[in-house]
Parts: sequence; C-alpha cells; structure tokens
Amino acid sequence: MSIAGAWDDPRIQRGLTAQLAQRRARIAAGEKPVGWKVGFGAPAALTKFGLVKPVTGYLMQRGLLRSGDTASFAGWTQPVAEPEIAARMGRDLPADADAGTVAAAIASLTPAIELADFHPPPTAEAFDAVLANNIFQRNVVLGEASRSGASTAGMTGRVLRRGSEAGRIDKPEALTGKVLDVIGHVANVLAAFGEKLAAGDIVICGSILPPIFIDADETDLVYELEPIGSVSVKFTRT
Repeated sequence: MSIAGAWDDPRIQRGLTAQLAQRRARIAAGEKPVGWKVGFGAPAALTKFGLVKPVTGYLMQRGLLRSGDTASFAGWTQPVAEPEIAARMGRDLPADADAGTVAAAIASLTPAIELADFHPPPTAEAFDAVLANNIFQRNVVLGEASRSGASTAGMTGRVLRRGSEAGRIDKPEALTGKVLDVIGHVANVLAAFGEKLAAGDIVICGSILPPIFIDADETDLVYELEPIGSVSVKFTRT
C-alpha cells in the first residue's frame, strides 16, 4: 500500500513521515514505545481542518501515568485533557482487516485520559506541523480496570471537575466513530508508513467528550467509564 493510497493528502504525508522518523529516533536512543493515539476525529474537527480521517500519533513510556498520579504542567501553555477509550491489542493487526479480524485482535478496553499541550493552535494550512509534533501529546493516564473484548455496549462516560459532573455521554463512540473502525484505520495508516499495529500496543481512540481546557486553579480530574471503572489524574504547575 502506498502512502498516497492510504491518505491522499500532502500534509499527512509530510507530517507523518516526520513524526515517525522522530519516534524511530527516540526508540533508537533507548525509549520504550507504548502504542498509538488518534486525534481530530470528531466530525467538526474533520471538517474544520479538511481531513478525511482522524490523524495518528504515538505514545511513549516516559509519558505514561497510572491512575491517581500527578502530571506536571510546568512549561506548558494550554493543558487539555481528553477522556478516551484505550484498546489493548492482543495480537498483531495487518492492514485491510475486516471487522471480525479487528475485533479478535483487541484484547480489552480501558478508560484513559490523554493530556496534551494545545499550542500553538492548529490551522488547516499548517496541519503537517501538528502531525510532525505528535499532535500535542504529553501524557496518557491509564485506568487499572478493563473489560475483555472490543464491545462498548452499555458504556457511559462521565467527567468530574472540581468535584462536580462536567460532562456525560451514553454513546461513547458518537464523536470518535466506532472503536473497531478507529483501530482498523490505525492499522492501515501504520502499514502504509512502514510500521505495524502490534500485540501489546495500546491505542487511545479519541476523546469521547469535547476536549477539556484545564484552568490554572484546577488540581485534578476524574473520568468514569461505566461499567468498567474510573481513572483520575492530579495536576501541578511546578
């Protein structure tokens, strides 16, 4: 599969080529990869930035936090939190897999919070730079509980800010698209750019609620993905 065949957009070709070269250099320097992420997959974002599909980034061990850990925003400009569903891969997934093959490759689903520094604000014209800089990615916080398989049936997402409910959704794939489609898309893109979606990889599938811009006085965030469980993170500016 050619790069253009996977995504006929010069911005994507330039941005992902630079991004994956950066990832390979980090691995060669001794860092451990964790998996992948998608971004800008909500219908409004696709339209605003002239995208056909969500864009893909990567996750590294140094950015991985456990539920309840503290993230430092020192040096950040605009911290953003995104409540997401994380899929853990149980087996390698090739390109162009059908839905049954994708579902069989997903071992479990887990609540996750992505933390990003949303700066500088993206523009459609310079979207290759967003990709090259790994789509603002800084940290990912993984919950401890998981549910086997790939189904989101019966799931409800809820975010608590300052101790009060700040968002709820009972259709967690409404903004991101179906988890199976997201995972299949990631496998296709990686194969087109010389990588692969492998057993053990974690893929965070996009924010199930609009991204949360964290205020300077906020100290924590809780995200519940029922009936699986919750994940939380604390914040510091030092």
